[in-house]
Amino acid sequence: MAAKAISSPVPVDWYPTLAVVMVAVGLMFTASFFISAVHLDFYGFESCQLVASAKLVNLAYYGYGLMGCKHYEATSSRRNRSLAKEIVTATIASVFLGFGSLFVLLASGVYV
Repeated sequence: MAAKAISSPVPVDWYPTLAVVMVAVGLMFTASFFISAVHLDFYGFESCQLVASAKLVNLAYYGYGLMGCKHYEATSSRRNRSLAKEIVTATIASVFLGFGSLFVLLASGVYV
């Protein structure tokens, strides 16, 4: 009996497309892992008066708008965090980045 040749379950022509798609999806999940929510907090009227006396250039530079005082927070607070959500998001990002890296290597000719 003759031995069968080992072949890839995925066509070789799909390697670059799969690499780009999987790395892009993995980076999106990674970004959502690091920045889970953007909060917009409004301060009281007293701090808005302080801001209104500043120059318009400074208002735009420090993230304050003309409608009121704003403060942007890049991460979620302790009340909104969920360990299970973070683990699931990190696992999905890891899987997509891992397979994306595999297909990047295969598309470039490094057969692993």
